[in-house]
Amino acid sequence: MTLQLVQVNFKARDDSALGRFWADALGWGASSEGPGVTNLEPVGFNWPDPSAICVDLVRVPDPETVKYRVHLELATTSDAHQAELVARLKGLGATAADAGQGHVPWTVMADPEGNEFCVLEPRELYRDTGPIAAVVVACADPRAMVRFWGDAIDWDVHELTDDRALLRSVKGVGPYLEFRRTAHDKAVRNRVHLDVMSNPVEDQAKEVTRLEGLGATRADVGQGDVPWVVLADPEGNEFCVLGRG
Repeated sequence: MTLQLVQVNFKARDDSALGRFWADALGWGASSEGPGVTNLEPVGFNWPDPSAICVDLVRVPDPETVKYRVHLELATTSDAHQAELVARLKGLGATAADAGQGHVPWTVMADPEGNEFCVLEPRELYRDTGPIAAVVVACADPRAMVRFWGDAIDWDVHELTDDRALLRSVKGVGPYLEFRRTAHDKAVRNRVHLDVMSNPVEDQAKEVTRLEGLGATRADVGQGDVPWVVLADPEGNEFCVLGRG
C-alpha cells in the first residue's frame, strides 16, 4: 500500500494573507508553487512525512461560507500555553467563534477568512503530535468512515465508537485523523478537504482504482484538466489524489 495523507487543503480568498496567518499560528514556513497557491510545512520538513500533515491554500474567486465538515484542532502543553496561544492567535487576526459548543475546556476560534478551528486544553493524547493535534472530519457514521479511510491510508485505529473514531499513522507520529458524528448533512462542496498522494507518485492511477474499489467515486468540482484526481469518500467528502504536475 502506497497512499499517504499529506495535507489539508483550504480554499481561500487571499492565499498569501491566510497563509501568513497559519504559518505564524503553527510556527511553520511558507512557500509557493505558483500564483494563487501557498504551501505551509514545518521548517526543514522532508515532504511527504507522516510526522506532519501540511497545509495547502488555494485562491478561489468566492469561497463558500458554509458549515465546514473539516477543521483543525491545535495542541497545547499546559493551561498557560493554551491561554498564550489563544491570545497570540487573536493578535494575528483570529476571532472567537460560537459553534454551539457551550461551556467546554477548549476554545473555538475562526481564522481571518472564517474557517473554524479549536485550541485544545492540554491532553496527554496529543503531547507529541506537533502543533496540529488532529484533523477532524464531521460525519454521519464514524465506523463506516474508518472502514474506508483505514483501508485507504492504512493508519492504525486508536479509538472507535458510534460517535468518534481516531486514526494515526502506523509510525506513531504526527496528528490524528478524527471522524466525529454530527447531525449536519453535507449539502455543498467542502471548503477544506484532505489531499493524499501515492508513493511513488507514478502509482496514482493504481491507487485511484483501489480507492474506487473501496467505495470512492469520481467528483467534479470544476477542476478541469489537472494532474490530481478528485474523488469523494462514501459520505460525499471530496478529496484529491495528487499527481505530478
